Amino acid sequence: MNCFTEFHADDYGLFIKESERILECCEQGALTGVSVMTTSSVLNECMEMLMQRCPQLLLTVHLNFYDGKALCAPEVPLLTDENGIFHISFSRLVLASYLPAMRRKLQPQLEKELLAQMLAMKPWVREFYRTDRDENRPRSEREKMTGEGGLRLDGHGHYHMIPIVCDALMNVIEREKLNVTFIRQPYEELSMYRPIFKRMVGFKPVNLLKVVIINHFVRRNRAKHPILNTLPQQVFSGILFSTNLRIENAGAILPELEKRAAARGCMGELLFHPGGVYEQEDLEKITIGKDRSFFCHENRRLEYEALHALDHSTASEGKNASKQPG
Repeated sequence: MNCFTEFHADDYGLFIKESERILECCEQGALTGVSVMTTSSVLNECMEMLMQRCPQLLLTVHLNFYDGKALCAPEVPLLTDENGIFHISFSRLVLASYLPAMRRKLQPQLEKELLAQMLAMKPWVREFYRTDRDENRPRSEREKMTGEGGLRLDGHGHYHMIPIVCDALMNVIEREKLNVTFIRQPYEELSMYRPIFKRMVGFKPVNLLKVVIINHFVRRNRAKHPILNTLPQQVFSGILFSTNLRIENAGAILPELEKRAAARGCMGELLFHPGGVYEQEDLEKITIGKDRSFFCHENRRLEYEALHALDHSTASEGKNASKQPG
């Protein structure tokens, strides 16, 4: 069975120049999808640029509790500092997931901010609410596999898979009757790397721990929220070699990923971070100091080059598909 491989870039919309670099990976390379930072102060400008240059890209809301200013500040003080800047760590949200007193305080604020970030994407989603769905409209295989046309979701730093955040997200989706057609469930199959591991470069042992933690959360969330099992599934790669999908690694992973996706009749996703931030005025706006080096790291340039180097039929299929804003 044919599968669709999504060559995906996170962090679109953070800054103008950074977003231009991501769009170049669509215009000149294999990129077929982006995650959009709807908390960005330049969201409208970046989305106008995207719709003019690459309207065929699959759009996903990049739910963010990590960097920048909350859309609902100052109404979410447990998530932010006194200036409305996100100030809630991954570990604190994990802790709150298992401590009822913390959960009761945090979850309503999480739900408020989650809804605001999804609503910010509404102008560019064709079928945002369930009532918008045209049940009689024929769906292409690409639409069925990717959730194109509805509300697609993932998370900055995969925060959306932390139990308390996932539970809050499910509550909002049900209460607001949102037409969510895809949620990235970044379960990474370590067995996929076994036959190719010796060919890959730049492995960081800490990423193995991240995979184990996120995989555990994905399993937990699927068990608690069966709706996740009914959404389009994927074979995913993007944590074990996070920000290190240079062409050597991406080229090695792709055949293994596509073989598994084709066998299951689902899509594959290779996750890149090609949007380097090199302008000093933009780097100074990043609120997590250590992220400044992350956003201008050499690996971002290598991933940018990898997307340009990839020449793949599924990328061409994605480029040729039409996409209209809602």
